Amino acid sequence: MSPLHVVILAAGQGSRMKSALPKVLHPVAGRPMLHHVIATAKQLGAERIHTVIGHGAEKVRETTTEASVNWVTQNEQLGTGHAVAQALPDLPDDARVLVLYGDVPLTRHDTLEALVGTLDDNTLGLLTVTMDNPHGYGRIVRNAEGKVVSIVEQKDATPEQLAIREVNTGILAVSAKHLKTWLPALSNSNAQGEYYLTDIIAMAVEQGLSVSVSQPEDPYEVQGVNNRLQLAELERWFQRREADRLMTEGATLADPARVDVRGELTIGNDLWIDVNVVFEGKVTLGSNVSIGPGCVIKDSTIAQGAEIRANSVIEGATIGANAQIGPFARIRPGTELAANTKVGNFVETKKAVVGEGSKINHLSYVGDASLGRNVNVGAGTITCNYDGVNKYRTVIGDGVFVGSNTSLVAPVTIAAGATIGAGSTITRDVADSELAVARGRQRNISGWEKPGKN
Repeated sequence: MSPLHVVILAAGQGSRMKSALPKVLHPVAGRPMLHHVIATAKQLGAERIHTVIGHGAEKVRETTTEASVNWVTQNEQLGTGHAVAQALPDLPDDARVLVLYGDVPLTRHDTLEALVGTLDDNTLGLLTVTMDNPHGYGRIVRNAEGKVVSIVEQKDATPEQLAIREVNTGILAVSAKHLKTWLPALSNSNAQGEYYLTDIIAMAVEQGLSVSVSQPEDPYEVQGVNNRLQLAELERWFQRREADRLMTEGATLADPARVDVRGELTIGNDLWIDVNVVFEGKVTLGSNVSIGPGCVIKDSTIAQGAEIRANSVIEGATIGANAQIGPFARIRPGTELAANTKVGNFVETKKAVVGEGSKINHLSYVGDASLGRNVNVGAGTITCNYDGVNKYRTVIGDGVFVGSNTSLVAPVTIAAGATIGAGSTITRDVADSELAVARGRQRNISGWEKPGKN
């Protein structure tokens, strides 16, 4: 089979976005629209992806680090036909070419695979959609036999053609050798004064090629974004689709309209997800996980039975089975919580490895630390891991009890079974089963008189 090359058109200014950011970099589900399209092209097994850029070209390139992209510059925006023509020198004659758009981010892989599957040397594949309100779209013109003969743009259409509800999505597949014949022959004699890619449909028909039409399952798959209203509409459709998937796969959502997935979320069975929960990056949730309202979970793995209580933030962490977190906990990157651990309200951890059954229940900071099994860390405890220049690690053995309001000044080791008295500042290692108390001796002064006002 001939190689597949994908051409993505991403050169437009997007003036209706009212933004200094190039339109194709505006995010849907936490990811630039262009990146969605590139990812889909890779799923299709494209041998090469050619992205045509113009407005904000440097910003687009800086933001898109995908090595497989061949950048093509369109210095003047003279229409879609002109844009694809800029990529012609990089297209092998025997290539199959799929044309996509950087501001149409959510076309499903299966939809495009079906479109490309219709393509051969004598066929042009065209993706269309039937709309209740086709205003603004190019109309699909068919002959008396129902075969596609041309596409007419809205501004060039007759009243009869404006009544057509089947419209062009702009997405098409065709062999490179035909493109190299047709694109140089395009004319800009139209209402827009542009070179329309859609004009190649009539050229194909004139040369005896058949036009194979396919349609997406949902019109939102091919909806483009011209302004922030459309961006928000597409975001909501994507999120509802993700919510439906989660419920189908075994999650109960308190409100499907108030869960956001901004990345890749994999789940087990029998989950509970409350309102206003946000998932970012790559997240895996085991069975029977419960997540309270207002939580943000990013690039983390949470094992079965874990309970994440309200308003907790988890990033770059591994959470063990049946762990309890929050409410109002912050679990920072590098944290590893073993099974049956507890990290309570207003606790922050960072690069902390916490052993099975250990508890950090309230108002503490544990960073750059290793805790053994069944450690109890009292309220107000901090590991002083930074001296202003370097960071050091705190090691706490199995069964250690750390009293409230304790400062552990790293590097320091608290051996198994030791007890740290409340209010201590620990600067030296503590041996197995020792009691360490490091605080000023209390004095009670009789007859003390409070100062009065002058």
